[in-house]
Amino acid sequence: MIGAIAGDIIGSIYEWHNIKTKSFPLFQPESRFTDDSVLTCAVARAILNGGTHEDYLTSIRAIGRMYPDCGYGGHFIDWLMGGSTEPYNSWGNGSAMRVSPVIWAYDSLEKVLWAAKASAEVTHNHPDGIKGAQAIASAGFLARTGYAKSEIKNYISSQFGYDLDRTLDEIRPVYGFEVSCPGSVPEAIIAFLESTDFESAIRGAISIGGDSDTIAAMTGALAEAAYGVPYIIRREAFSRLPLILKGIVEEFESRYQSRP
Repeated sequence: MIGAIAGDIIGSIYEWHNIKTKSFPLFQPESRFTDDSVLTCAVARAILNGGTHEDYLTSIRAIGRMYPDCGYGGHFIDWLMGGSTEPYNSWGNGSAMRVSPVIWAYDSLEKVLWAAKASAEVTHNHPDGIKGAQAIASAGFLARTGYAKSEIKNYISSQFGYDLDRTLDEIRPVYGFEVSCPGSVPEAIIAFLESTDFESAIRGAISIGGDSDTIAAMTGALAEAAYGVPYIIRREAFSRLPLILKGIVEEFESRYQSRP
């Protein structure tokens, strides 16, 4: 999950100041964690607590409320701070940006798909919101368990209907700010498919512009599963988290990511 967090932090300063190049400093003084990292940790906490619908609901609301000024979308902040716990039929990429802990916590594709759906539908119960979370989680699980990129591409294309036959060079000139799952999850997966290591994946994701922190978080989740996260990048990202989120990362990694 630190891969998603690193992508979020690196992409944070480019969300509203898009760049269309792979050449940029990974970390700057202003680089910070946003809602992507907060809610990734909330999903991890929910899994540590048991992974039930109630666990996801309780954890996302509790941890989300600890960090109210992290760039949540308007509908999500209304849900987070409101009295109703009913989902709001979102198709946004918030479900996919936070799903990376699911990649590590389950030992079969079927369980990963189920858990991704459970993590999404407490807020993002629209079919596209669920599909986006399942696509990132399943692609990450396949990468973690040794499948080739060609196999991952074929599975995601056939299972979810995403067009992955584009290149970043084709996407970059025409891509704008897009927060829907259908408009950002495929692009994040393509950035991973074109990468050769963790850093190149993040650079590719940010280079297309758009919702940079979230796209980089999704790509970072997949890149971590395939390559791991370089120590220097991990150390820098981890150092920018508050103490509570650091504790969740450490507990989750100790339970799930220390295994082969």
